Amino acid sequence: MAIDVDQLEVKHNTDKRRFEVDLGSKTAIAEYRMAGNNIIFTHTEVPPEFEGMGIANKMAHVALEYAKAQGYKVQALCPFIAAYVQQHPEYKSITWG
Repeated sequence: MAIDVDQLEVKHNTDKRRFEVDLGSKTAIAEYRMAGNNIIFTHTEVPPEFEGMGIANKMAHVALEYAKAQGYKVQALCPFIAAYVQQHPEYKSITWG
């Protein structure tokens, strides 16, 4: 199944404390917790049939841009978000831990 990642919308679901992409009957998610002025990314998951298409990268980008715009410090407990930050040094200034 081919997907144009550029056309996908990442939504911030504040009630569920996650960023998500609707993939029809499935949903990709990047979950977080708040601790004061810190946003802690805990888990990223893309349904197996949609892996490797750049969906998680897009969610990570939107989530980190949100954190930066809000002035939050990021703790990336989620291995995917941590790896994304390592590959995108522009986010190192807002991360800790």
